[in-house]
Amino acid sequence: MSILVLVIIAALLALAFAAFNFIFVKKMDEGTERMQEIAAAIRVGANAFINYEYKVLYLVVAIVAVVMAIVTSWQSGVALAIGSIMSGCAGMVGMKIATYSNVRVANEARLTKDIGKTVKVAFRGGSVMGLCVGGFALLGIFIVYIVFGVAMKQLTAEQFVLTTNWMGVEFIPFTMTLSGYALGCSIVAMFNRVGGGIYTKAADMGADLVGKTEAHIPEDDPRNPATIADNVGDNVGDVAGLGSDLLESFVGSISAAVILAFHLFAASQATHGLMSLALLEKMFLFPLVFVSGGLIACCVGIAFLLFKKNMSKDPHKDLNGATYVSSITTIIFGFVLSYLMFGGMTGLGEAVGFKAGFVSPWISAAIGVISGVVIGAIAEHYTSADFNPTKLLAKASLEGPALTITQGLALGMKSCMAPCVILGAGIIISYYVSGMYGVAMAAVGMLSFVTATVSVDTYGPISDNAGGIAEMSELEPGVRQITDTLDSVGNTTAAIGKGFAIGSGALAALSLMIAYLYSYNQPGTTLVLNVIEPMVLAGAIVGGALPFLFSGMLIEAVAKAARKMVEEVRRQFREIPGILEGKASPDYKTCIEISSKGAIGEMKVPSMLAIVVPVACGFLFGPKFVGGIIIGSTIAAIMIAIFTGNAGGAWDNAKKYIETGAIEGSGKGSPAHDASVVGDTVGDPLKDTVGPCLDIFIKIMSNVSLVAVAVFARYNLWDWITGLFK
Repeated sequence: MSILVLVIIAALLALAFAAFNFIFVKKMDEGTERMQEIAAAIRVGANAFINYEYKVLYLVVAIVAVVMAIVTSWQSGVALAIGSIMSGCAGMVGMKIATYSNVRVANEARLTKDIGKTVKVAFRGGSVMGLCVGGFALLGIFIVYIVFGVAMKQLTAEQFVLTTNWMGVEFIPFTMTLSGYALGCSIVAMFNRVGGGIYTKAADMGADLVGKTEAHIPEDDPRNPATIADNVGDNVGDVAGLGSDLLESFVGSISAAVILAFHLFAASQATHGLMSLALLEKMFLFPLVFVSGGLIACCVGIAFLLFKKNMSKDPHKDLNGATYVSSITTIIFGFVLSYLMFGGMTGLGEAVGFKAGFVSPWISAAIGVISGVVIGAIAEHYTSADFNPTKLLAKASLEGPALTITQGLALGMKSCMAPCVILGAGIIISYYVSGMYGVAMAAVGMLSFVTATVSVDTYGPISDNAGGIAEMSELEPGVRQITDTLDSVGNTTAAIGKGFAIGSGALAALSLMIAYLYSYNQPGTTLVLNVIEPMVLAGAIVGGALPFLFSGMLIEAVAKAARKMVEEVRRQFREIPGILEGKASPDYKTCIEISSKGAIGEMKVPSMLAIVVPVACGFLFGPKFVGGIIIGSTIAAIMIAIFTGNAGGAWDNAKKYIETGAIEGSGKGSPAHDASVVGDTVGDPLKDTVGPCLDIFIKIMSNVSLVAVAVFARYNLWDWITGLFK
């Protein structure tokens, strides 16, 4: 257990580096008085929304924690609260640095006219979010391990067996506690992603539909009343939401591997007994140690870019460099740690299916790392204007909005195949090398350098905000040209980040599915979920429909809020004399209020869907039906998430490609540009609301099911009814 020291060292190193970068950015000059005023308005709007959202969120957290404490154990309820606090802190800190970084990025571009120096400022701000994701996640897990595992002795041999609580519910104490921690992170992620996603896209769509396509004024023009709300949305949705999302993915993959290790031990004890306590200890510590090495590697990768002297003129190249340094260093650290922990142990193949000996879990994790990078490269191919798919989409805009949308739909659908092949291959190879534990370690590997991917991803909305501030402050066109270049790259990095999230979500959900089956079957039972059994098949069909219902609810929520925004912007253009001539100031505050009320009002039902459905179905129809739901929803969600993320990213970059004048005879204000704006507007709720929320949706369903199955496997209506006829 002494190796846990590495975990706290990695967590504190990341948080210290984040604090250094936060202070460094905040000390930089904010620019002109007008720039400072706009940045302050964005900051106030973002803080107001997140504070109100957290009041609603933590009321839900308190209710769920109390229920969990009653029906399982008080330790799991407390762990849930700890997880929610860590995730909430990461989202809050990341959002705050984004609202400080945006104006400083614009000012750096204004003063230096140097794209390399400007990239560094945006990336330094983004790195705070990334480092907080890794740091707070590991700090929370360390607290859970030390307080509940060591101090309360849940990690002693006597506690590695099923315990029965006052309700007669059976569970392994530490796995239930860790599940509580993961569930706390998931609830925060769901609310931040859904609430932030509705907010940002309602404002963005309202600003674009009226400002660009009707009034023909530039993006982020100060005459547009929705511009401040749009920029606020970037921070609450694409930064706070993103951070909580990937922190939840990170924790979910770790907990899946740890929980699976305990269930494999219980199964071993009931059958061949070849898995020793020493091996179990190493298996439940290895995921934690591996990601700790990954976090240290990410600190190296981030420092590699921030302290680089000669930046290139291509931001994508520099950002990819930071990611590649992080991922390669993670693989190297992982091999060393695998040797230190499993080297010298014999019988690993017979005990847990480690066919390649001590390197087996490292190979599986490395497969996850490589799969993540490849999926990211596929996302880049489909969404970047440097490649043919997006260029062809931009040319389709010459024929009008209908063909723009049609071409974008085709692009998104086609883009699903390659990532799914990679995921399938990763699952098969990692399972062959290391059994089900290997599949869980592949998910851990894919997110082991999450700090680097979040840093690169957060750089995007910061750059987008910087462009908005430059436009509203009426800075010279060269400044906006630099920020637009950064923003275009940010759209691609965002698509890459979403690919990592859904890929790891699929692998983690599969691992949790196995743990779910272990949870309601007696140890030593052959695990089979027969998909042609009517109850399982019915669950799979319902589960397959759930992501569509969830996605439809989110799109409708965005549309409702956007409709109100459109009406308000039109009203102001109509009723405030001189607004379009720049002689009168628009009412930004009303637009911010519309987005805030729309997001808070509309986020509650979709957010609760993932929690309520598996529990309700479990108490009605039992564990097999819920198992089918998890399978069906996971498969459907993977496809929808990849499709929406890539289609939306391509529509956005196709618009920016036209704006650069790359298509001769077309530019800003042309019919082709108008068509691309329509495509971008269609893609907005897909890529920034639906896609990012689906990986949380499947993981929160898996986590809730894993926690609740101990109860509804024992008490459900279907078993009671069928029991009457026996």
